[in-house]
Amino acid sequence: MSAGERAKAKAEQIVGKTVRTAAHAMHKETLAAKGAALEARGKMRGRKEQTKGSFKR
Repeated sequence: MSAGERAKAKAEQIVGKTVRTAAHAMHKETLAAKGAALEARGKMRGRKEQTKGSFKR
């Protein structure tokens, strides 16, 4: 797993979680859903890179 892709995945997870939490606090459900989607995209990117790394071994 390349360091750049790993960092990008982690950044998406952190930003998504922050947006989701802030949106819930402000009762903005649409924005909360977008934050959750961003967080999920970061998690899936991380899983993809882990899978690619396991095949390279």
